[in-house]
Amino acid sequence: MKNKSNYSKFLLLWSGELISAIGGGLSSFGLGVYVFSLTGSAGSMALVTLLAFLPTLLLSAPAGVLADRYDRRLLMMIGDGLSALGLIYILVCMMTGGAQLYQICIGVFISSVFSSLLEPSYKATVTDLLTKEEYSKASGMVSLAGSARYLISPLLAGLLLEAGNIQLLLIIDICTFFLTVVCTAVVRNGLEMKKAEPSDPFWKSFRDGWQAVTGKQGVLILIIVSSVMTCFMGAIQILSEPMILSFTDSKTLGIGETVCAVGMLVSSILLGIKGISGKYVLTLCLSLAAAGAAMIGFGGWENIYIICAFGFLFFFMLPSANNCLDYLVRTNIEADKQGRAWGLISFLSQIGYVAAYGTAGMLADRISAVRNISVGRGAAQVIMISGVLLIVTAAALYYFKSVRNLEDHAGTID
Repeated sequence: MKNKSNYSKFLLLWSGELISAIGGGLSSFGLGVYVFSLTGSAGSMALVTLLAFLPTLLLSAPAGVLADRYDRRLLMMIGDGLSALGLIYILVCMMTGGAQLYQICIGVFISSVFSSLLEPSYKATVTDLLTKEEYSKASGMVSLAGSARYLISPLLAGLLLEAGNIQLLLIIDICTFFLTVVCTAVVRNGLEMKKAEPSDPFWKSFRDGWQAVTGKQGVLILIIVSSVMTCFMGAIQILSEPMILSFTDSKTLGIGETVCAVGMLVSSILLGIKGISGKYVLTLCLSLAAAGAAMIGFGGWENIYIICAFGFLFFFMLPSANNCLDYLVRTNIEADKQGRAWGLISFLSQIGYVAAYGTAGMLADRISAVRNISVGRGAAQVIMISGVLLIVTAAALYYFKSVRNLEDHAGTID
């Protein structure tokens, strides 16, 4: 049991991760702009994003096992330090004649493989450092650092691209990796490595988690809905850039992305103050329907002010939907199976991102070619169609009795 606070060490570690998140957002934004200018294809942009995301998804479970068995701070240092190799490779290619699409794909894939070590080790280290009384405060700060790549990076990247080029963004990001390694090394000094506790075999834990999430039909339906949500979030995330870049510049894109992401921040703050006290299923359905309507408006006009307004509304609705999903699932799964269940839920829900990154860009390119319109308008039409489907999903969800019953039985599971 921890009897001493290591909050100052947590702050140092958190500062490093905050800077790293901002740097990662700079590279992500810059590479998106570069790939679109190189290929003019939404599908190519989606491919790069998919290769940056897929290793993290697939390796999250093995990375969690490593975090329980080996020195977590050392794993973070290895992950941060070696993930810079992928960006260095892209930077060298750009400085020696210009990076091609396949070279960018190789670089982001290498970077993502090593970055997959970070999240489980980082979250476990936060637990190692803090007392139980400090967890709540730290949780808010960790969420803030994670959202920095959406709130700060696009605006900063857009301004930096006006003064320099993509190489500048990559250099800044590479520097943040090594700064994070130094911060982690300082935190590691004086901390003992935790001994791994005997645990059930992986497949037994997986089976127990699967039984927990499929034991109630309503819970399984909500997990499917969460995957649908991430699919549509992925679609608007990957297609907003080619849609906006088709009629304006990277600086405006950066400002627009930041304005849209602020909607999620404002909503999270309001929920933190007031919360949701009841009617979770109805609130979930209304939030999803409003998000779908916002997607339709988002793609409806080539006007950055209208796009920002509807983008703000879309991201404003997401925290309330996530809050309701979290409550309904959490209160209907046995306490001793929560860890295994949430690991599986996280994996299943993020499959929606894979579906979006793998198909949305190609659909936008196909619509553009068939209808003889710009790639930007093709992307807009995919976003609008996704919005219609999200509204249909929200309407259908409310009529599932098994989902409504979850609210009646919330909190009755021990």
